[in-house]
Amino acid sequence: MPSVAVVILNYNGCSYLAQFLPSVLASATTGVEVILADNASTDNSVEFVRQHFPTVKIMRASENRGYAGGYNEALQQIQADYYVLLNSDVEVTEGWIEPVISLMEADRTIGACQPKLLSYHERDSFEYAGAAGGWLDSLGYPFARGRVFEHCEKDWGQYNDPEPISWASGAALFIRSAAYHGVGGLDAFFFAHQEEIDLCWRLQAAGYRLFVCPESVVYHVGGGTLPKGNRKKVMLNYRNNMLLLLKNMPLGRLLWVFPLRYMLDVAAAFRELIHGNTAYWSAIVEAHGAVWRWLFSPKKEGVWPKRRVLPKDGLYMGSVVYKYFIRKEYTFDKIMGKK
Repeated sequence: MPSVAVVILNYNGCSYLAQFLPSVLASATTGVEVILADNASTDNSVEFVRQHFPTVKIMRASENRGYAGGYNEALQQIQADYYVLLNSDVEVTEGWIEPVISLMEADRTIGACQPKLLSYHERDSFEYAGAAGGWLDSLGYPFARGRVFEHCEKDWGQYNDPEPISWASGAALFIRSAAYHGVGGLDAFFFAHQEEIDLCWRLQAAGYRLFVCPESVVYHVGGGTLPKGNRKKVMLNYRNNMLLLLKNMPLGRLLWVFPLRYMLDVAAAFRELIHGNTAYWSAIVEAHGAVWRWLFSPKKEGVWPKRRVLPKDGLYMGSVVYKYFIRKEYTFDKIMGKK
């Protein structure tokens, strides 16, 4: 098997490391190296791993640069054919690495791939962060096979086929090292949230495909660093989704998508304000302010795609917002018109 580096980015996640590192190490067969990339933690994560898991290589950053910046710094120093970007709050299963690598070795056009993500707390349900593979709709809203907005489906084998997708989850992202560096890595300006979608969009622009390999299964806790509803999490999600479109969407389409998306965000902000959720409202206002500052800055930060393209795979040309909120269709198959 080619060389594989499983890189766990950690920030104050000692409890997760104690809980989940044993499963990762137990699955690390010949040719697989497990590395802890510590993002300037202030807890005892590094000391704990050094004491209890001495085979794990430790890399320490001088400051917390978020998911994107932290991985960029670490992966610049790691030599391997494949990287696996693994969240610290993920429990892996026996043999989770081999099916994905075999799939990618059999098809050299696959630049990145993800396993099936199930919920750690509800083990028969898909997990929010990527479920059975990420998609985008015509307006750039991300959803997944098995998860549409807040609705996570039960897993009864309905998405067990390996299929091309639009984006692979950053919770357990397999990627060719040459592809990662070839497109410039993650965009550190995103800091966290939807940076993997931006990376995957740039991979497609460079000619790669993205896949899900459901034969590989992991269980994700989710919300380990920024819990659901956290104000910063909301701000980053709204800001980064706009930046995602501004950077990658073809200009002719962007000219009408951006104003429409902006108005839909405004409507979402006022809906939350009416319901008394002022923190959510202010987070969207802050996100839009950040987008406008970025737009009018003379030198826009970010890693840019080789060309602006619509994703070849995993693109739903309808509106998932309309199907979910108006038609009340909550599952991926119903939105696709399959059931």
